[in-house]
Amino acid sequence: MRFEFATAHRVVFGPGSLAEAGSAARACGSRALLVTGRSTQRSAGLRQLLEAHGIATVPLTVTGEPTLQVVEAGTALARQAGCYLVIACGGGSVLDAGKAIAALLPNPGQLLDYLEVIGLARPLPQAPLPFIALPTTAGTGTEATRNAVLSSPEHRVKVSLRSPLMLPHLAIVDPELTLDLPRALTATTGLDALTQLIEPLVSCRANPMVDGLCREGITRAARSLRRACDHGPDLAAREDMCLASLFGGLALANAGLGAVHGFAAPLGGMFPAPHGAICAILLPEVMATNLQALRLRSPQAPALDRYTEIACSLTQTPDAAPETGVEWVRELVAALEIPRLRTYGVQPGDLPAIVAKASQASSMKGNPLPLTITELTGILEAAW
Repeated sequence: MRFEFATAHRVVFGPGSLAEAGSAARACGSRALLVTGRSTQRSAGLRQLLEAHGIATVPLTVTGEPTLQVVEAGTALARQAGCYLVIACGGGSVLDAGKAIAALLPNPGQLLDYLEVIGLARPLPQAPLPFIALPTTAGTGTEATRNAVLSSPEHRVKVSLRSPLMLPHLAIVDPELTLDLPRALTATTGLDALTQLIEPLVSCRANPMVDGLCREGITRAARSLRRACDHGPDLAAREDMCLASLFGGLALANAGLGAVHGFAAPLGGMFPAPHGAICAILLPEVMATNLQALRLRSPQAPALDRYTEIACSLTQTPDAAPETGVEWVRELVAALEIPRLRTYGVQPGDLPAIVAKASQASSMKGNPLPLTITELTGILEAAW
């Protein structure tokens, strides 16, 4: 057995941990690019902390999926302002944008020189500037990963800027930052977190260190996701979901994902669909298809036992069958009113192109076994 485990240089978790951002940032420099979402109120406390520690901030607002143009403009802004570090406070899109900008700032050339799929995928020659991540949603776990997912509207695809050097300098995960997250966003990001715990646990790249994180995260998400959606100010539920998200980020960075995320990249690039919503609607269908394929073609695979374990954790029943776990997820997706793929403009005629792109996605390589074109198409049809 051989595996490696890598994550942010330092992770600080807990209610009130935002207070540590000022002193941590000051140790990295006196001028920071501050990347936030459209709500200035969410980052007001952070700005005050930074000012109190003598840190000048250069603001950059990211209002949607981070495009190549947004990252290039942010990099130019930070270079012109002479920033010493990048701080991102927001959802996964904000953190991905900040992570990519921090990576580009000390490196020569253009963004396309380093991008996968549509670029040259060259390795970064220099380490990124210090990057501090403060998530305000509980879903992507990008505060603990080594890549940034960017959108290229021109190519109708999402691609990664990826390097082992891109692990954040510091991740501050404060559940209090998620207390006012709207119900719909809590639902989609939370189901993304659950997906990023289930997929690494059944992945063909699973390892014992990641397994423990996934098991703990699944238990916490199962007991708290619906509660966080229905009772937003419930700090205990928010803490569980922030841990689930963090553990999912740690897991995916070290064991890969699967077919859900294999589909999510092309779907997110081709249609105006939020990443979390795509993962949510696909998750039960991928679970069901994987179970059927494993029984037909690989009945001795350890993933079958792991799907049983997942079902027991989700339902809190010691003798649950794997299909019970699938139905638990399917019922949760319905209860949380997750839109179907057709809501975002996906048409039946689009399915072959989506399948073709998904079958080449890097995440698909982590699925417990390869799925056929017919099986992949069936997943999309079931979620349509």
